[in-house]
Amino acid sequence: MADFADLVEANAAYAESFSDGGFDGIARAGVGIVTCMDSRIEPLEMLGLKLGDAKILRTPGGRVTHTTLEALVIAVHLLGVKRILIVAHTRCAMASSTTQELRDRIEASAGQDASWLTITATADQLESLADDVQKLRTHPLVPEDVIVGGFVYDVDTGLIHRKY
Repeated sequence: MADFADLVEANAAYAESFSDGGFDGIARAGVGIVTCMDSRIEPLEMLGLKLGDAKILRTPGGRVTHTTLEALVIAVHLLGVKRILIVAHTRCAMASSTTQELRDRIEASAGQDASWLTITATADQLESLADDVQKLRTHPLVPEDVIVGGFVYDVDTGLIHRKY
């Protein structure tokens, strides 16, 4: 267990003062966030939210994938989500590399073929963001009263800018 000892120890310290138990799983602020898995992004903090306020989904590039879409349908029908932010970000590897370049890098690292891997790299981040926003706005299982917005988070300033 030594390989995770530092994290388990940190969790024990966290749990000593943990007082956020008992939530029912409903997004208290009615917010759903789709953003990138980039560790420079703190979804709750960047929007002034706190634990329990939002459902957060992370994907490479902050793209709305099949699985993300499934989760959002559940979130709007069962977990109180009424507003969804899709948040791309500046200096994103998924927007600054081609799918082939990313596959090549993975193949070099893994030492095996990755041609079968679905990678959602994009040559035009804003066009992909617009497509994802439209995908949600027009999905038959996302009610019309759910507000969907497309944003770009600047990893150097901490600001988000609405694009769609």
